[in-house]
Amino acid sequence: MTMTGTKSGRTIEVNDVEELLSRNNAAKVIDVRTPAEYEAEHIPGSYNIPLDKLPEHKTEVAQIIQGPVILVCRSGVRAEQAAKIFQTTSLAQFHVLQGGINAWKQAQKPVNRGKQIWSMERQVRGFAGSIVLLSVLGSFFIWRPLALLAGFIGAGLTYSALTDTCGMALLLSKLPYNRAVNCDVRDVVKQLRIAE
Repeated sequence: MTMTGTKSGRTIEVNDVEELLSRNNAAKVIDVRTPAEYEAEHIPGSYNIPLDKLPEHKTEVAQIIQGPVILVCRSGVRAEQAAKIFQTTSLAQFHVLQGGINAWKQAQKPVNRGKQIWSMERQVRGFAGSIVLLSVLGSFFIWRPLALLAGFIGAGLTYSALTDTCGMALLLSKLPYNRAVNCDVRDVVKQLRIAE
């Protein structure tokens, strides 16, 4: 089994996740993406606890789960943030799926699919790109200071990259489009308790 150490736990390869799940019934997959992203596609048998709700439920989840946890998001970034949150709990063994669900799909592993929506990362790229394009065009044809808006968005994206956070994603996650599917973490906790 190939696992590598990171600043917040260990990463785990796709094939090693399958091996871990097959030999350890107590192992759980926790998907930390938004409920809408989870609804669109997720690893069968995984549990959805969105990253923004994890801090308030981390202790409760850590006390319930007895075996290893595999943290999943789209590419691994949010799962790394979730691993940092779990470091402050009693949870003994957690791993980040390297490459996230993208790597899982690329390895042609099974995925449950629902209503398709854009991932949060794609929404951020589309929204930020649209604002930059429109502000640059607007600065040529309407009002020159609109170019400052493009600079502001660029600075925000740079800050996002340096801090590994994304304020725009947090704002977009509040839109009705992303709230159409909801996740009641208390229900997920109950499911985890029953599964243990």
